[in-house]
Amino acid sequence: MNTTLFKTEDAKLQKLFDKAEELAIGNLRNFAGRKVLVEGAGYEKIWLETQPMGGEMYAKRNLTAALNNQLLFMENARSDGRLPGSIALIDGVPVPQFNKLQGFCFPAPALNMYYLMGEDKNYLNLLASTLEKFDAWLWSYRDTDNDGCLESFCKYDTGEDEALRYGDAPNSWEEELPPTDSNVVPMASSDLMSWSFSARATLCEISKINNCHESYVKWTAKAYDVRKKLESYLWDKSRGALFDRNKDHKMQEVLTHNTLKAMYWKSISCEKARTFVAKHLLNPEEFFTEMPLPSVAANDPLFRNIPTNNWSGQCEALTYQRAIRALENYGYDWLIPILGQKLFDSIYPEMNFVQQYDPFTGVPSVNDVSGGTPTYGPAILSVLEYISRMYGVHREKQEIYWGCFGDSCSEYTQVYNDIEYRLLHENGKNTGFVDGKERFSIDASEKIITDLFGNVKNRIPFTKENPNERY
Repeated sequence: MNTTLFKTEDAKLQKLFDKAEELAIGNLRNFAGRKVLVEGAGYEKIWLETQPMGGEMYAKRNLTAALNNQLLFMENARSDGRLPGSIALIDGVPVPQFNKLQGFCFPAPALNMYYLMGEDKNYLNLLASTLEKFDAWLWSYRDTDNDGCLESFCKYDTGEDEALRYGDAPNSWEEELPPTDSNVVPMASSDLMSWSFSARATLCEISKINNCHESYVKWTAKAYDVRKKLESYLWDKSRGALFDRNKDHKMQEVLTHNTLKAMYWKSISCEKARTFVAKHLLNPEEFFTEMPLPSVAANDPLFRNIPTNNWSGQCEALTYQRAIRALENYGYDWLIPILGQKLFDSIYPEMNFVQQYDPFTGVPSVNDVSGGTPTYGPAILSVLEYISRMYGVHREKQEIYWGCFGDSCSEYTQVYNDIEYRLLHENGKNTGFVDGKERFSIDASEKIITDLFGNVKNRIPFTKENPNERY
């Protein structure tokens, strides 16, 4: 059984944590006898874009729902390998929907679930089969011009609802062939290329777990074939970011946050990630606004500060959720407390856990449409996850991350599979315990990485001056 407890002398942070815990429980649903965690705030389905990732985050509290958020997608894959973009509960029956791809925040969370659930090889084999078949489907149907770059056919394929850069592309699309009446799609997509890289890189990891050297070599080569094409075709060296290409192969000019998404999937090199972070992510005129991480650079001609569901400008809670893994992948752990605090400050005054936030004021975009009410899962889970990374405990595969940040006294207890991990912040010291036994004690503001028994493997300062890039 997994449980999470957090007590802090910071009254605001305590109230925020407690409210997030309460609201997260409210997003649990029964899908024909299967407990799942839906996206919330009017989004009553489980979406491939968000809910495998969201479920894995919620595994700290409910392993059953977390696992179902992976299994339902794998069990409802089509025979040709295509995964449903969403699964809805209709008349009491879970119905897989194939009218969009809807993102792919799935391989890394699904693999981490293998460890969190106790290393079930049947689950691992199902995951491997799912990833291999879906990757094959992508290359069978989403490279229509055979140029070696995968394509999106509609706005919902990459989850960028109402994004102006998609022009006259349809919102959704069910056909295997692309629209013929659009000026933009089929669009060569850094997202879809990143999905293929992530699927193949995860298959490398699974091959390693299974001691299959031949398979490991094969998937490593196939993964880096995708990266080579992604970087050669969609990376603009002069601008230091990824840009998709329209159906006429012309590179789009709009600067989106999608390079950060590629960092989530680890599909670009460390050098290119450093370039994007330094040149764009930390630029206050672009993505490091008062409330950081707008979906389009704030100074881009296509930026729009629209407060309802629209990926043309405002900061998205889903971006904050994805940013954690993206930054950890490339050693930018020091940015996590900065982003976390910005999110806390925006949500706290009215406890508005909504989909979007004004990038210039941080004011939550509260409205009556989907995502605009204060029960939006990615915002709720983001708060809980940033707290776990800053003040608490998180398990990633065979490692435990301990967040020794800040000066406030606090105590964070996480139970994973009946093993208790406790982090005590008290009198300037950070002390980690495993099943009641002290394993380390430090004064510094650092992330401590240990094995499952609390033996220290790495120390990562939460400072800009000492980023530890572990790519």
